[in-house]
Amino acid sequence: MKMLQALALAGALVVSAPALAQEKAAVKPGFTMPTDRPVRILVFRPDVKVGSQSAGGVVTPNAEWTTNARKHLADALVAAKPGGASEVVFMPDLEGENEALLNDYRSLFKGVAATVLQHRLFKGDRLPTKITGFEYTLGPGAAKLGELGGGDYGLFVVTNDAYGDSGRKALQVFGLLMGAATGFGGMVSSGVHAGYAGLVDLRTGDLVWLNADLKMGGDVRDADGAGKRVVQLLEDFPQQGASFPARTAAQ
Repeated sequence: MKMLQALALAGALVVSAPALAQEKAAVKPGFTMPTDRPVRILVFRPDVKVGSQSAGGVVTPNAEWTTNARKHLADALVAAKPGGASEVVFMPDLEGENEALLNDYRSLFKGVAATVLQHRLFKGDRLPTKITGFEYTLGPGAAKLGELGGGDYGLFVVTNDAYGDSGRKALQVFGLLMGAATGFGGMVSSGVHAGYAGLVDLRTGDLVWLNADLKMGGDVRDADGAGKRVVQLLEDFPQQGASFPARTAAQ
């Protein structure tokens, strides 16, 4: 349910994107990546949805595209070594209660991220109480994830892509031609390409960084495109030794 809410929100924001001034990333004020010790980032399996979009806007999931994209994104995340981390590792496969715990925290992260997207990163629906700070948390229980995977920080990644099928591409061309001929043509989007990534301190459970982009590039179905997508997802990622001051209400 949280995933559906987040994607519905993303879709609504994509439609209104031209009218919104977007702040793509936010960092917890005062946060800095440690420099006095090795940093190990624990990456949770990317939450990836890839499909095709019809002329009518209906999205049909594609299992093969999704599997390929998940692998390519995972490889690119390890190669990126975000924030200058000493080591980037993936959460191992879990079973039973531990698997259920991880799934619960995945859902919780999506819910928290949806709140940040709606009330902090997009000016259209900002709450005054959320502008100057960045106080979001998954709770201290998230420390268990660090114990299970052996990480100092946890990196969550969520992407959603829907590529226009032949019918939608034809509709795009028709819309452009009608617009040129009559001035009344409508712009048809090429599909949906949205994603966000968040970093959680696994000692406290606090969300310390989130980056979102509702119009991402890079075709995640191949390795090169997934590499470009990861660069966008990790834009403004906290670097070792760099601290971030609090924002003012005017910012």
